[in-house]
Amino acid sequence: MSRYTGPNCRLCRREGAKLFLKGERCTLEKCAFERRSYGPGQHGQGMRRKQSEYSVQLRAKQKLARIYGVREGQFRKYYRESTRVPGVSGDNLLRLLESRLDSIVYRLGLAPSRKAARQLVRHNHFTVNGRRVNIPSYLTSPGDVVAVVEASRKLEIIHESLRRSRELVPWLSVDKANLTGTVVERCNREDIPTPAEEQLVIEFYSRV
Repeated sequence: MSRYTGPNCRLCRREGAKLFLKGERCTLEKCAFERRSYGPGQHGQGMRRKQSEYSVQLRAKQKLARIYGVREGQFRKYYRESTRVPGVSGDNLLRLLESRLDSIVYRLGLAPSRKAARQLVRHNHFTVNGRRVNIPSYLTSPGDVVAVVEASRKLEIIHESLRRSRELVPWLSVDKANLTGTVVERCNREDIPTPAEEQLVIEFYSRV
């Protein structure tokens, strides 16, 4: 899946669910999905045909990839890695996606959306254990400390995001005063609030 540059709300409508790609706006009445929850295009309001098993699995894969903003090549790598390590492959896949630096920055509340987090990371606004990291796909580990660099501590987008209430996931801790966050432990599937059907994704890749 190449990098998508079109309207984010169109992706939500295509998947038939809110993917929260625009952060706080997705929770407001002005959200396009609230006004037009049917699929995009001239046939979006028509009756949907019965989906095949393959189509259901494909949609589950596309939905998860779009939530995390991951390209097809990267997504396949995550799938292969999730099947190589012990445990449930679907759970392993979600853990890898949640361990990405852009996802950690978003979960800590330092960015309003994953897309914004990705951009902030690319622009060198964060460090991991004291070293600047500008790779959104960088995989964090328990014990890692993510911090806003000194020169970026006055960025309004970061402070505005922190001011908005967002429930912190249990595997992270945040120090809002010092603009830092810590990966406390490896996340468990039951604690990941992502609306995903990860087993369908595993089944999709296992057949292609």
